[in-house]
Amino acid sequence: MYSTLRPLLFRLEPERAHALTLQALRIVGAIRPLQWIMARSYQGPSHPVEAFGLKFKNPVGLAAGYDKDGQAIYGLDTLGFGHIEAGTVTPLPQPGNPHPRVFRLPEDEAVINRMGFPSRGTEFIQFRLNPALRTGIVERFLGIGKRGKPKPRRALSAVLGVNLGKNKATPNEQAVYDYLSLLQNFAPIADYLTINVSSPNTEGLRRLQARDVLEKLLTHLHQQRLIEQKQWEKPVPLLVKLAPDLSAEELDDALEAIVRSGMDGVIATNTTLERPGLRSSHRTEAGGLSGAPLRARSEEVLRHIVQCLDGRLPIVSVGGIMTPEDAKRRLEMGATLVQVYTGLIYRGPGLVKEILQGL
Repeated sequence: MYSTLRPLLFRLEPERAHALTLQALRIVGAIRPLQWIMARSYQGPSHPVEAFGLKFKNPVGLAAGYDKDGQAIYGLDTLGFGHIEAGTVTPLPQPGNPHPRVFRLPEDEAVINRMGFPSRGTEFIQFRLNPALRTGIVERFLGIGKRGKPKPRRALSAVLGVNLGKNKATPNEQAVYDYLSLLQNFAPIADYLTINVSSPNTEGLRRLQARDVLEKLLTHLHQQRLIEQKQWEKPVPLLVKLAPDLSAEELDDALEAIVRSGMDGVIATNTTLERPGLRSSHRTEAGGLSGAPLRARSEEVLRHIVQCLDGRLPIVSVGGIMTPEDAKRRLEMGATLVQVYTGLIYRGPGLVKEILQGL
């Protein structure tokens, strides 16, 4: 079915096609019979995994960036993912970078984006991910309620992660305050949180990966995480997402900061600024490259991280996973979980089931 639909979607501007896809998934998530039909079609075999103190029904997840504002998590949940990572979320709403900012490279099975964290902001996304919180916030505003345990959101079969990023206008010296506020707001909602310091599309963000800066930031977040865990009486695993463009020395420094600050895992990798052998006419566009050309570098980084960490932390591998064979290879290399995004654009929603059938 997707082989018929894809040429039609590829005639549309990429962001427009993506918005239509999200809207369709949002509708699916709101109608129980459609959820049942989709789940019957796309659920693959179970491959349970435990990581970060959480239980995943399978190791295949949706990478951050696909559902930035948490609009379609219940529709996405019908596609068989073991986890879904919403975001990137910023504290305040921001539009992101000017259009056009997403480019398909079909000849390379790739995408270049320079989105720049477009986000509806914390409050909007809190309501999207857990509408039951709305009543509690209104009650507190009117002075007739108090902060307590959140009402549970509708059940997902997938583990829910939220990817956190600073606002563009926030200088790096004050980035910790953005991440702290996001941690406080999403700790009661998400199953885990990802600290995104590796997007290439927010100026200066990647400088937060430097060892001393990163360790200071993550130490503050770990301390706040301990408070949130006590408040909500639940674990709040923290993961850190790294760039593929770090040198071996920079990667070692970042990993040491992650371990020393008490983080729970690593996600590798984000998109790349490199342009390895591209053929498409869009190859010179600015932004982060994802898809098949990222495969080799992402595997190289995974291999390095596995060796460096030596089992101290679980690793989530993402970047260039386009086929079931790609996913299986990452797991065999030492990744605990994998994530897909661009592969869905080129292979369609059946990719998750195909991966699971191949494990």
